[in-house]
Amino acid sequence: MEDELKNFIKVWITTILCLSYCHYIVSRLIPKGLLRLISLLPVFYFFITTPLTLHSFHLCGPTTFFLVWLGIFKLLLFSFNLGPLSPPPASLFHFISIACLPIKIKPPNHKTTQKPSNPIGQSVTQWLPNKSIVVAVKALLLGMIIHTYEYRPHLHPYVILALYCCHMYLALELILVLSATPARALFRFELEPQSNEPYLSTSLQDFWGRRWNLMVTNILRPTVYDPTRRVCARVFGKRWARLPAVMATFAVSGLMHEVIYYYLTRVQPTWEVTWFFVLHGACVVVEVEVKKAVTGRWRLHPVVSRPLTLVFLAVTGNWLFFPQLLRNGVDAKAIGEYAIMVDFVKANLPHLSYWPNKT
Repeated sequence: MEDELKNFIKVWITTILCLSYCHYIVSRLIPKGLLRLISLLPVFYFFITTPLTLHSFHLCGPTTFFLVWLGIFKLLLFSFNLGPLSPPPASLFHFISIACLPIKIKPPNHKTTQKPSNPIGQSVTQWLPNKSIVVAVKALLLGMIIHTYEYRPHLHPYVILALYCCHMYLALELILVLSATPARALFRFELEPQSNEPYLSTSLQDFWGRRWNLMVTNILRPTVYDPTRRVCARVFGKRWARLPAVMATFAVSGLMHEVIYYYLTRVQPTWEVTWFFVLHGACVVVEVEVKKAVTGRWRLHPVVSRPLTLVFLAVTGNWLFFPQLLRNGVDAKAIGEYAIMVDFVKANLPHLSYWPNKT
């Protein structure tokens, strides 16, 4: 654990140095375009290679997501004066936060005019006193799920699948919240929501486009969806350009998940998770076309559409999303790390070392 933490610190020191180079040299001395892109190649190299020194699921996974996916994609846009880093923030710390954290800063004088998409989500938001309580409840639920894993040998596989789905959702929510905390606390950034209660999704389009991990949606749109749609519009026309753009976006998302899986497993990809996203992309395309065809004349009630959406996600996830992780023991490794972290904290905080060990 100590060696892993040292490597983790080295990775982020390297990241800060790379982004300082981007801020002080690249943004000020190198014009946008191909030359700037070439000047960023060493940064891409460090972003890709340094997380390979990490082996812990809870340190390697988020670091890979932040640097290899979000960080590189944001810097690709930055090469052409696009995206959240353009124009470059005057403050180095602002630049670093935006470049490597899963956050999106609201523009000045931003006002949210969109109405909540469902009354249930609105009522839940109004009932909860503040976000801190929501985070605490989610952390408590995650702790309960982790404790439940002790009884895995006695649980039905479908129950374990449901636990894994909830675990993934809660863990990602907490990681996103914790990663955004420094930006909010130190710089007083007003941030866009990172997710929007994905368990209330009424369709796959609603889940992927408006609710689940919106930081990925925000970075895939300008890097993949918009360029592909512009190119396809010249070939297929504006009417059909959206369909290949959607498929390309889901395909790239699948490939980036393969990259993350490689960092977690260190085995060659089996492409199952890519097919998971290709399947969902095709389903979203069909869903969009069906909605256009019926033009509001017929729509499933949310009481029906919500469970159907979640069941489809769970079934296809069990078929294509989780197998590579389960096959390589990533689930057992992740669960075991919680006990290691608790023991490490006890060993390094003397007043906790007197807690009785669980027998």
